[in-house]
Amino acid sequence: MDKTQVKKRIEKLKQEIEKYRYAYHVLDKSLISDAAQDSLKNELQKLENEHSEFITPDSPTQRMAGQPLDKFNKVRHSTPMTSLFDAFSREDMHDWEKRMKKIINPTTSPEPSLSKGEGGIRERRGSSPPYEGGVRGGYYAELKLDGLAVALVYEKGRFITGATRGDGRVGEDVTQNLKTIEAIPLVLRRPENRELKNIGLSGPAIKIFYQALAAGRLEARGEAIMTNKVFKELNLENKKAGKPLLANPRNAAAGSIRQLDSKLTASRRLDCYIYSLLPPLIWSAGGAGEEGFFNSHEQEHKLAELLGFKVLKQNKLCLNLDEAIKYHDYWEKRRDQVPFDCDGVVIVVNDLKLWPKLGFVGKGPRFMMAYKFAAEEATTKIKDVIWQVGRTGVLTPTAELTPVSIYGVTVSRATLHNLDEINRLGIKIGDTVIIERAGDVIPKVVKVLPNLRVGAEKAIKAPLECPMCGGWVERVKNEVAYRCVNKNCYAVNLRRLRHWAGKNTIDIEGLGPKIIEQLVKQGLVRDPSDFYKLTAGDLIPLERFAEKSADNLIKAISARKEVDLVRLLYALGIRHVGEETAQFLAKQFSIFNFSAQGGSACGGQFSIKDLIKYFVEMSSEKLQKLPDVGPVVAKSIYDWFHDKHNLELLRKLAANGLTIKSPAGQAEEKLAGKVFVLTGGLDKLTRDQAKAKIRELGGEVSSSVSKNTDYVVAGAEPGGKLEKAKKLGVKVIDEEEFLKLLG
Repeated sequence: MDKTQVKKRIEKLKQEIEKYRYAYHVLDKSLISDAAQDSLKNELQKLENEHSEFITPDSPTQRMAGQPLDKFNKVRHSTPMTSLFDAFSREDMHDWEKRMKKIINPTTSPEPSLSKGEGGIRERRGSSPPYEGGVRGGYYAELKLDGLAVALVYEKGRFITGATRGDGRVGEDVTQNLKTIEAIPLVLRRPENRELKNIGLSGPAIKIFYQALAAGRLEARGEAIMTNKVFKELNLENKKAGKPLLANPRNAAAGSIRQLDSKLTASRRLDCYIYSLLPPLIWSAGGAGEEGFFNSHEQEHKLAELLGFKVLKQNKLCLNLDEAIKYHDYWEKRRDQVPFDCDGVVIVVNDLKLWPKLGFVGKGPRFMMAYKFAAEEATTKIKDVIWQVGRTGVLTPTAELTPVSIYGVTVSRATLHNLDEINRLGIKIGDTVIIERAGDVIPKVVKVLPNLRVGAEKAIKAPLECPMCGGWVERVKNEVAYRCVNKNCYAVNLRRLRHWAGKNTIDIEGLGPKIIEQLVKQGLVRDPSDFYKLTAGDLIPLERFAEKSADNLIKAISARKEVDLVRLLYALGIRHVGEETAQFLAKQFSIFNFSAQGGSACGGQFSIKDLIKYFVEMSSEKLQKLPDVGPVVAKSIYDWFHDKHNLELLRKLAANGLTIKSPAGQAEEKLAGKVFVLTGGLDKLTRDQAKAKIRELGGEVSSSVSKNTDYVVAGAEPGGKLEKAKKLGVKVIDEEEFLKLLG
């Protein structure tokens, strides 16, 4: 063959191999034998070895890299990979629906024609959306896989980046490892026209879809898992080879994805199921006619399958919440019949148009709920009870147990929460108890078996002193917790310092728990302000430090001298102030400082003096008037800023060079409350940059046009959203006007 013929043969082989991959992994059809498919792959490999100029990243031969990596690079997610809220009972689920109905105010609609399906769930016939006095469009119920969440990014139909969830905002680049998973397409399948019509697309919408597929960006999110069958086979192989056994499929999948050598990942034979495309309305055809819209999460799943992704066959469209709960109950009884671990059911509002209205609360979406299966339980004995000290001084009782395996994990400790819970359950040292991994994660004692007592059991008494410092312990009025009140408690201080330097707070690279402990023991650090006085000379005498590593840590600390206000407020460790409350307080402080009421912030930067002045002058009553701040949180904030030790800490931080970034400055209010929709290509900004600018200035970005939209920004070759904006009378601006608006 000449080179032209070789190139054509390679392309045909790639297409043929992808066809069989799609049939086997997505459609569960085996069109040819494994041996025949291996023969095609071998031929492709041989041709590419002889003609390396024709090797492309999407070739099946490129699923495995040759050289192991030194480390994983970080990847910032285009949209945060949020976590879901958990429900553990029918009451939790009905409460969730009630909260949503208050927001969306649904109206009644006739019940559609439905037929019984698997597990008593009804399947839709015709085009009538499920609705029965609940949430419009019903719910889409999906088995909740217990694996590792991953994000797959495609550009122009080709897989370019794969990342782990990480902290939700930043994950690790594991592209090469994800390429080894056959269920993940390296190039997206191009659905046929009739297939798109079958899932609700028609006319102009199909044309827009093909254009986007050929030239646009798509992100798929899903779960990388190890099936139970593969898990058992690998452990059998490890046992025969005298190697350590894998603990459980979830840990095995997560560990496999994070291997620096992709050959090891490939040997683990992982699988991957997709549950969403980003953004969720990415294939909505704007104003291409209402019939051309993708209105549902169910259709999103169907599209994912047409694109070549693997989706769960067990997922179901449910008429209403009761049907979704039946689906949950059906699979809870049969969880051992599915080929992988699942720890519950994700119940999703099916109508995508309701998603923007429902929005997010805290870190999770309102339109989804993880309805967990009952946790697996086991019995064991309590050998002892120890009291652990947290960063706010709270003493938490922890049971030391005779080790027992639950859900593939060996459990030797379980939380007892507090003394009230101990007394409620009647727990004693020496008791035989039932423990569960609540939500399949946190071990806790749920029941005592008193009939198995032998008379040697001992009562658990309230702590009289701190187990770490020997200081005075008190029970705060109207609280269940006991607290160490010694402000110099070693354990409390150590945990506060770890919290300060942590990933979600100041994020000082290289300043881990062991180093902090050394610094405290050597008397170099007593509070967070001391971090900023350290020198390389202080560090070199410490264990595991040399001149270079000492210099690196000092540089890392110095790099965090200018901190984000949200991170600072969270890092201070104020009781009841988590990341979300810190974010809200930072916003209120920003507005105040750039208003006519005062504040000395200038040059885009606040001072710690401003921070002290603002909160010291705020009474508990004033704090309670702020939205989402109740009396408990208000009192905690008030008490913290009226404690002389805390104010002294802030002054020392300022004296040692710590400054506060302005989150958005005076411009924050500029676009506050304004909702933008972007359509078409922009010349001077990428789509992501435009979204970031809007959000920095206090505005919101929506993926669909509605009466609530303030501006539609129309770039080159705008989609159907432009027509819908005109139809609804929404203001349309071009890129030049948009840039002027941004200032």
